[in-house]
Amino acid sequence: MTGESLPREAKVGDEVISGCISMTGVIKVQTTKEFGESTVSKILDLVENASSRKSQSEGFISKFAKVYTPAVCYGALALAILPPLVRMLFMGLSADWGVWIYRALTFLVISCPCALVISIPLSFFAGIGGASQAGVLVKGSNYLEILSKTKYVVFDKTGTLTKGVFEVNGIHHSEMENEQLLEYAALAESASSHPISKSLQRAYGKEIDRSRVSDIQEISGNGVIAKVDGIEVAAGNDKLMKHLNLSYQDCHKTGTIIHMAVNGAYAGHIVISDVVKPQSKDAIAGLKKAGILKTVMLTGDAKKVAEQVAASLGIDTVYSELLPAGKVEKVEELLNEKNEKAKLAFVGDGINDAPVLSRADIGIAMGAMGSDAAIEAADIVLMDDDPSKIGKAIRISKKCLRIVYQNIVLALAVKFACLALGAVGIANMYLAIFADVGVMVLAVLNAVRCMFVKKL
Repeated sequence: MTGESLPREAKVGDEVISGCISMTGVIKVQTTKEFGESTVSKILDLVENASSRKSQSEGFISKFAKVYTPAVCYGALALAILPPLVRMLFMGLSADWGVWIYRALTFLVISCPCALVISIPLSFFAGIGGASQAGVLVKGSNYLEILSKTKYVVFDKTGTLTKGVFEVNGIHHSEMENEQLLEYAALAESASSHPISKSLQRAYGKEIDRSRVSDIQEISGNGVIAKVDGIEVAAGNDKLMKHLNLSYQDCHKTGTIIHMAVNGAYAGHIVISDVVKPQSKDAIAGLKKAGILKTVMLTGDAKKVAEQVAASLGIDTVYSELLPAGKVEKVEELLNEKNEKAKLAFVGDGINDAPVLSRADIGIAMGAMGSDAAIEAADIVLMDDDPSKIGKAIRISKKCLRIVYQNIVLALAVKFACLALGAVGIANMYLAIFADVGVMVLAVLNAVRCMFVKKL
């Protein structure tokens, strides 16, 4: 719920947030607030309010059709009636009704907006299809348009830029073989289901023989003391080392530090931390190449951890130790600071990201690890959780919009030229059909190019 990479420990008297998961044991919790004041209720309220405040851009076709359709209809009617009346009443000539009605019909055929009405939605559909081939699910054509104008990208950390799972990242100051120290740590922690214990067991990589472990003592908030093959092993934090009156080495790396003592002597420490996704650094670099002006990271995790991740990835700005409402407030600030035409995208995966995904100009969720709430609130879903796909999605949207504008210019340029020729009698019905059907076929063929995205 908080977005921290490490589960938070709770003891008697602590306040816990509704919606949290008890990782170990059974706890008795006293409810102190009504449902309307609970964290889960506030998240739902934030999602609803954020969605209502999100602006929707009206499509070009809708605005254009309001003016274009009545204009050409009245123009064709005027072309059929006014010239014959002027010839007959003011010039004393034959009205030639047949000639002018033919020109008016030619004018109407030329003005038919099929090329626009068919090719523009088709361009967006093809763009959405191309994006889906690349593993990016776009929930509507308007989101492609917004994505092409994105200049600010805001990231959640845990599960988005990092894997959201703990792994052993290093073994330092070891007085024995690293594999031996890791084996002692994994066996000593074998009785625990804590994520840190699980990560030690995964790093050990062998089946745990519990018969080798005896006399397990868990010291709450400190660590574990156990006998492994009859040798006393202590694994825990710096408090455990102080409890045992042992001097220990501090670690320069960011993460959870497991200090080890074997046979009453300090034996080194193991660093465990949430691992950055291998694609994350390339993703940030790719976004900057794609024209993104600023990258920001919002997280509920500790300041030291957040700043270390941001620095390693090249993220411009980082805000840490934020609750869901705090993330929304920061996004509101960024929305107010940016240029009105520039769009802001937020990328997240958890239930605590759902309000921000709704509030941002465009929300992007992780599809594999992401929570149902985040996927529901997002406008775009990355099906394989690869953050580098964001840059590709932006390139797809820009290509799609380029093709849309090409079709608009092509259709309008040909139509207005042929309309002028038709009005003065130079264009015949054959040219009118080309201006209608021919241009539509060319625009449709151009629109299909949106599906080819492999080389983007």
